[in-house]
This record gives sequence, C-alpha cells and structure tokens, in this order.
Amino acid sequence: MSITKVHARTVYDSRGNPTVEVEITTENGLFRAIVPSGASTGIHEAVELRDGNKSEWMGKGVTKAVSNVNSIIGPALIKSDLCVTNQKGIDELMISLDGTSNKSRLGANAILGVSLCVARAAAAQKGITLYKYIAELADARQDPFVIPVPFFNVLNGGAHAGGSLAMQEFKIAPVGAQSFAEAMRMGSEVYHHLKILAKEQYGPSAGNVGDEGGVAPDIDTAEDALDMIVKAINICGYEGRVKVGIDSAPSVFYKDGKYDLNFKEPNSDPSHWLSPAQLAEYYHSLLKKYPIISLEDPYAEDDWSSWSAFLKTVNVQIIADDLTCTNKTRIARAIEEKCANTLLLKLNQIGTLTESIEAANQAFDAGWGVMISHRSGETEDPFIADLVGL
Repeated sequence: MSITKVHARTVYDSRGNPTVEVEITTENGLFRAIVPSGASTGIHEAVELRDGNKSEWMGKGVTKAVSNVNSIIGPALIKSDLCVTNQKGIDELMISLDGTSNKSRLGANAILGVSLCVARAAAAQKGITLYKYIAELADARQDPFVIPVPFFNVLNGGAHAGGSLAMQEFKIAPVGAQSFAEAMRMGSEVYHHLKILAKEQYGPSAGNVGDEGGVAPDIDTAEDALDMIVKAINICGYEGRVKVGIDSAPSVFYKDGKYDLNFKEPNSDPSHWLSPAQLAEYYHSLLKKYPIISLEDPYAEDDWSSWSAFLKTVNVQIIADDLTCTNKTRIARAIEEKCANTLLLKLNQIGTLTESIEAANQAFDAGWGVMISHRSGETEDPFIADLVGL
C-alpha cells in the first residue's frame, strides 16, 4: 500500500521549542510522528535543520525542515509509489534525496518524521502492533518480548540545568524490581523523596527541575548529588535494589586535552583541570563509594584512547552516546577499539528507523547491550517505547 499524502507542520517540544510533526495518509488512514530534539548534542550527529532566523523562535524555527517534507520528500515518496512496508527502500530514497553524509540538506528532523510515520502505517497495514513490526524489521526474536529495566533521570546538571554541577545526568535503576510496574513505582518513590531532600538541604528552589525532569539543586560536585540520591534510596527501603548511573557528558567541559569540572565558572583555573588519567581515578573513587552500575560518556566524543583505557579497568556498564551517535562507522570503530560495552540509541542522532535498527544490530552482534534513549526536548510521541521490539 503506497502513500497518498504527506504533510508536515511545526509543533512544540517539552522545552517549548519548535519541532517537526509529520503525517502521512494511506488507504488505512492517517499516521503521525513527532521528532524530538537534544540539548547536549554530539558533533557527529545527523544535522537537525533549524532556520537560524533570530527574529523568530530565537533562530530555532523549523520551517525549512517542514518545507522540505512538504515540497521535496512528500512529492518524491508519492511519485515513487513505494509500499509503506518497504521501510528500507523509503529510508534510502530520502537519504538519496538529501545527498549528504549527515542529512544537512533536508534535515534529519525532516527525514526522521517521515521514517517513523511510515513504520506506523506499515504496522497498521500488517495488522500488528508497532513493536512487533519493528521486531520484524530487525529480524529480532519475538517470543518473549522482555521489557528492559527503566533508568530514571532524577537529578540534572551540566548543559541540562543551571548551577555549578558539571556532570549532566544522575540516574537510578530499580534492578531489584520483579516487574516493570514495580520498577516504575520504585523509581517514582525515590524521585519524590529526592525532591523533598533537595528542598530540605538546599532550599525551596532546589525542587525546580532541569530539562529532563530531574531535580536541579545548585550543588557543586557529583558526591553531593550521589549522597542525596543514595539517601533517598535508603529512605524508601530500596538499598541494594535500586542502583545508580551517571552520564557525565564531558564533551562540553573537555578543554585542551583535559576535563574542567568547574567549566560553568567564567574564570575556571586550568591548574585544576583533570587529565584523562586523573578523571579515571575520580570515576574509580565514585565506583568504590556508591552503588554505581552504569557510566555514560565517561570521556569526550573524540577522546578515543581514554575510552579504551578506561574500559579495561572497570566492570560496569559503559555506555557510548556522543562517542557513537548511533552512527555505524563510529560504532564499528568503538567496537574495534573496545571503547564501551553498551550503545545508547537515539533515533534522531542518525535520522531514519532503518539506520537505527542497523546500529542496534551492529551493537548486539558485538555482544554489546543497547539502551534506548529519549532526548531532552521530548514530545508526546511514544515511538521509542516500541523499540522494545529490537
């Protein structure tokens, strides 16, 4: 069944910024998708096309991307008469229309919106749920489907919040839950106790939240954050059942081969910046003191040798996000150089569902885990939940 109509429009994400919504029409009906947006983005991500007109939306408008869907991608798809079940063919057509290595002509935000709509339409044509259709596309085992342990981003720093805290995300993982429902309850309880603690220790404004919903108290160090999180876990009675993860997002504080944990200070003293080896020592001190099971982006996106050296010294989940950007070339290098053991998968880092599935399978084939991630500028579109089909 082919596409009869394609239409895009501007909508708004969770930060109040413009983003792209796409809808396609087939004989089975109308199907929509909305594209998320990141704040702490890797330089190797596919290009999110913004207008750059400072007089409108502070330069963050997406009218060019919307126009590219309506005037270029849509007509080409309709003319091609490709069936919606030909996900790879449609995605490859859009990549060809763009003609760049990073989707900078049409915009990954334009292409991805169409790609996700097509998958929804195909699932409807087959009469199956979206996650089962994704499993078919990925040639993944379908019985049984296993819902992963959720990671809750409960405390925000770095580029996602104000304050002095350099590291971007502090997460909790209810690994001791017996079901997904119980994990959600445990995560919710810890989060709300954490918010109470933040207000008690740092004042009422410490209950304010960052871009991703985590509390954002004005604290200085990772230890301050972790002490409070562990206390919240213990208050709930979940010691040993709820573990902790950190996303340092250090590319934003990587300077001249070193890491500046005081990068938010305008006159940060270079003599206090950490070498990769010193940063490794710092991570090891945190691993010894706190129930940390996961470190995301421990080093900057192009500090390859530090990633490789660090992985040899730890026995926890090391997640590659900015390092790999859901890009198969970078994933291949990370696998070859033994930089990580888990891929963070973000659909809009690469721009099509087909390439995202290929990235996941590439990681699985190497024995890596795969973690599905939201973006800090999220929408009401729940598509990533259906990636359980991978």
